[in-house]
Amino acid sequence: MNHPLAPSLKRRGKASDNMLTSDFDYNLPKELIAQYPADLRDSSRLMVVDRVNTKIVHERSFSEIVKYLRAGDLVVWNNTKVFKARLRGTVMLDEEVAGVPNHPLAPSLKRRGKFECTDVIFNAPKVEIFLTRPMENPGVWRALAKPGRKLRLGMKVVFAEDFSAEVMFKNDDGTVDLQFNDSDAIVRAKANKYGEVPTPPYIKNQNVNIKNQNLVSDYQTVYAQHEGSVAAPTAGFHFTEELIERLKKQGVEFAEVTLHVGLGTFLPVKTEKVEDHKMHAEWVEITDKNAGLINAAKASGRRVVAVGTTTVRTLEGVSRLCHSDPPFGGEESLKLNNSTDASVKGSFASLRMTDVVKPYDGDINIFITPGFKFKVVDALITNFHLPESTLLMLVSAFVGDREFVLDCYEEAIKAKYRFYSFGDAMLIV
Repeated sequence: MNHPLAPSLKRRGKASDNMLTSDFDYNLPKELIAQYPADLRDSSRLMVVDRVNTKIVHERSFSEIVKYLRAGDLVVWNNTKVFKARLRGTVMLDEEVAGVPNHPLAPSLKRRGKFECTDVIFNAPKVEIFLTRPMENPGVWRALAKPGRKLRLGMKVVFAEDFSAEVMFKNDDGTVDLQFNDSDAIVRAKANKYGEVPTPPYIKNQNVNIKNQNLVSDYQTVYAQHEGSVAAPTAGFHFTEELIERLKKQGVEFAEVTLHVGLGTFLPVKTEKVEDHKMHAEWVEITDKNAGLINAAKASGRRVVAVGTTTVRTLEGVSRLCHSDPPFGGEESLKLNNSTDASVKGSFASLRMTDVVKPYDGDINIFITPGFKFKVVDALITNFHLPESTLLMLVSAFVGDREFVLDCYEEAIKAKYRFYSFGDAMLIV
C-alpha cells in the first residue's frame, strides 16, 4: 500500500511488480550506433560504473581494465561460437521444382528425370530463414522467417541443391519449425557454407560485407570454441589474446561457460508490462572443471567477474537450479523450461552448501529484472544495450538502480560512446 519505502524502491527499480517496458526506454542518436568494430578490439572505450557509490569513470580504452581487475578475480566468459545462421532460400510447394528457371535444384531433378511437373511454379517466392536453435526431434530447427506469411505447412524451402527443409509448424510467437534431413552438426556445416553472418539489423554500414571473411572473424570472440550461437556474446569482443595474457600475469584467473545465443537473448520485448514478456529457452553448459573454479572463487571470497549478460544468465540460472529457489521454491524473476522434474533435482543432490553452481548442461530460461537477487556474479563487463531490451533490464537489476543506469547511458551519449554490438564497453563493479 502506502509503504514509506515504496517511492524510493520504484525510483531505483527494485520492485519488479507492474514495471513497464517503457521504464527502460531512452533516446539514442542513430550516429552513435556502431556500424563496424574498433580497429583494435581493446581500443574501444570503457565506462567504469561504481554501483555502490553511484559514480562513473571514463577510460580511453578497454585495455585499462587491468587497473580494475585484481589478482584472484575470476573472469568468466561465454565460449560459444557463432555460425552462419542467416539463410536465403526459395519456397516450393513440393519437390517438383524443375520448371522454375535457374532454380538450384533443377539440374539435379533433370538428371533424375523429374521434369514431368503438373504444377509448375514460375515465380517461386524468396524467403530469408534465420535459424535460432535445434529442437529435441532429430533434424528439427526453430527459425524466424521473413516474410513468414509466404510459408505454409508442407512447403519446402530450398537453399542449395543439397540443402533444403520442410515447414513443419508455425508457432504462435511467429517462429516456424523446419525439418531438415541432416543432423544438427551437418545443418550447421551447410549453413556455414551457404549462409551469412547473422549481424544485427541495426548494422547498416554498406562497407560491411556480410560474406566478408573479416566480418566472420570480427563477429566472434577470440576465445570462441563451441559452435551453436546465432548471435555473438558481444561483451567479449573487447578482449585480445595479448590483454588476456596481461591479466593472467597480473594474477587474474579465467573460467568458461557455454550459452548458445538464441531468441532468449535478442528477441525484443513487445509487452506493455515487463512481467508479461515471454523468454525463450537457450542451451547452456557448465563443465565440472569450470564449476569447481567458480565455487572455489566464491568460497574464498574472491570476485566472479562475468563477461556479458549471457554469462550472467548461465551462472545465476544454474545457481537457482542448485538451491531451493525457483522453480523449487521462492518467488523471483526466474523461469526454467524442462528443468523442474525429479531428474534435475537429483542431479544436484551432491551439492555442497558452499557451492553456488553445479556441472550442468540443458536448457535455461531465465528473465532477470530489477528485484532479482544475484548469488554468483560480483562484477559485470557488458556493452551498451538497446532501449527496452531484456539486456538493459538485467543490467538495471545488477546495478540495483534503474534511474542510475539510464543516467549512465545519458552520460555515454553526451560523451559520444559507441553503442550496441560493435560499440564500447561498460564495467560494473
